[in-house]
This record gives sequence, C-alpha cells and structure tokens, in this order.
Amino acid sequence: MKNVRVAVVGAGVVGVSTAVCVAETLPSCAVTLIAEAFSPDTTSDGAAGILFAAEFPDVPIATQRRWFKSSFQHLLAIAQSEHAPEAGVTMSSGWQIFKEVPENQKPFWWDLVIGFRTMTHEELRRFPDHKFGQAFTTLKCECRSYLPWLQRRFRAAGGRVEQRRLSSLQDVGGGFHLVVNCSGLGSRVLAGDVQMEPVRGQVLQVEAPWLQHFIRDGDGKTYIYPGIRSVTIGGTRQAGDWRLQEDRTDTEGILERCRQLEPSLARAKVLSCWVGLRPGRRNPRLEREWLQLGGRRVPVVHNYGHGGWGVTLAWGTAEHAVELVRQSLRENLQSRL
Repeated sequence: MKNVRVAVVGAGVVGVSTAVCVAETLPSCAVTLIAEAFSPDTTSDGAAGILFAAEFPDVPIATQRRWFKSSFQHLLAIAQSEHAPEAGVTMSSGWQIFKEVPENQKPFWWDLVIGFRTMTHEELRRFPDHKFGQAFTTLKCECRSYLPWLQRRFRAAGGRVEQRRLSSLQDVGGGFHLVVNCSGLGSRVLAGDVQMEPVRGQVLQVEAPWLQHFIRDGDGKTYIYPGIRSVTIGGTRQAGDWRLQEDRTDTEGILERCRQLEPSLARAKVLSCWVGLRPGRRNPRLEREWLQLGGRRVPVVHNYGHGGWGVTLAWGTAEHAVELVRQSLRENLQSRL
C-alpha cells in the first residue's frame, strides 16, 4: 500500500531519474513528478549526453566514482538491451586529446569505462596540435529519446506527473510527506541557493553519417559526438551568461574548431543550433534539510547542481538521493513509535 506521498521537483535527466528510482525502489511511496517544463523542453534535451566526468573539488573521489559507476552500469545495461534504440542509449568509442600532457593522465573513472588506454604516437599524428590522448569506449545517452522513455517507465511504476510552475518549494503544497528537489538552475530561486549560476552551452547538430568515433578536446570546449540521427558538435562554457539565443560568432567558432579536428565536417550539413543553461555549481548538492510545508515540518532531499555532468551522474546521484529518502522515512517511522 502506497501511504507515503513524495514530490520530485524538476523533470530534467536528474529529476526523472530520481523519480523513477524512488518509485521503483520504495513501493510504499506514491511519487508525483512536478515541473514547469518536460521533454523536449528541458536543458537535458540538448545535452550531448556522452559519459565523461570532471572532478568536483569538495566531493570525495570514492563518492564520485560510485555515482559514475552506477550511471555507467545502468546505461550500459540499456545499451545492450532491446530497449537501446527507443531509449536512445548507445556505446561510443573515440578519443580525448590534450594540447599539453595533463598532470593526471588517468581520470578517476578510467577503469569504469571500456578499454581505456593511452593513445599511440601514430594515432596522435592525426592531431598535430595535441601532445597526449586517451582512447576508450563510453556511452552516449540522447535525452530526447531517453527522457520520454524514462517517463513511460515512471508511469509504469505508478508515478504521476503534474506540469505547473513553482515560485518556491513551499508551492509544492501540504499534501506531501517528503520533497526531492531536482530543479537544477531553478534551485537558485526555489531553494535560495546563490551558489547556482548558469553556464551557457551552445551546440550544433550536423548531418555527417560517415563519422563513427567521438573526438573531445581535453579543455571541454571542442567536441564531436556522433549519435543515432545526427552528430553533436560544440561548444561553449560561458559562466554567468543567461543568453538563450544563438550567437553567430559562437556558431562560426564551433564550426572552425571542429573542422580543424575533423576536416570532413566541411561537407556536413548544419541541421540545427541549440542553446541551454547548465546548472553550474562548485559541487552538486546532495543532502537533506527540513521545510515547513502546509503547517508540517517535511524533509527535503536536494539533488541538483551537476553542471555539465547531469547525464553522466544522473542515475548514480538518483540512487544516492533514494538512500536519503529511505533514511528520512525510517527516522519518521521511528519517531512515531
């Protein structure tokens, strides 16, 4: 019997993943997903969706590895299943290249992806401006397919959806026993978190079916990610920039930089341009606090601030959030005894 009402706020990849995890893992919970925007109108829908991760400065590496490993294994299982085309999850092989040899030649996730190795001198000859590279197989998750697929999975687990705008977490209403806040950049307003800032990203979708391998410059600003229907090329990382319109100078810069890495892109047709605001924060926020909601003191689990790594870490941080939800419910039960 579902006797605990849980609201999950935010329907990007972190929010929907968390809603699914709560609904499937905790059968006593009736979960409602509340958001102003759903796919295809979320920031996640424009994400390149390739599984990489940078280190967050104040989060233990063991925790970051757990988030990455959980997400990778979850998406790998989908990529190797009959659901792969519908969910938009595929395996992707390629190279990450660096203009200078990085201090850390093995990122914390090197042994969690497939076949990680240092590129040979012969392979690097293709990129004469770069001195070091890594070759490996990872995953690509296309959220325009993945989010609707996850939402169907959420409904199949008994989840409900409400599309409405919130001006604060108190607007969720007093009918819930627990709130999970996955509102991303919206947490600047909903949770009063002044650490949140936009990191503007602009990418292009191009038609280049002959490209089969990803290429990513280690600075994170130039990348080529072949997908199921098109190739995503980018990009920009403009902190504090709220613009959602295409910047033609950025477009020209993306095309020039990507063509330097992959000259055949000169023959590619530009299909579309997308601009989105990543939920920038020094570290993701995964913790509990208490909120007055409808005259009651209600636990709130925060799960937001993933920056450009939302797709990469969504499932791992969703499972972490479920642990905090379970802990809250257990403490609430003990307080009644």
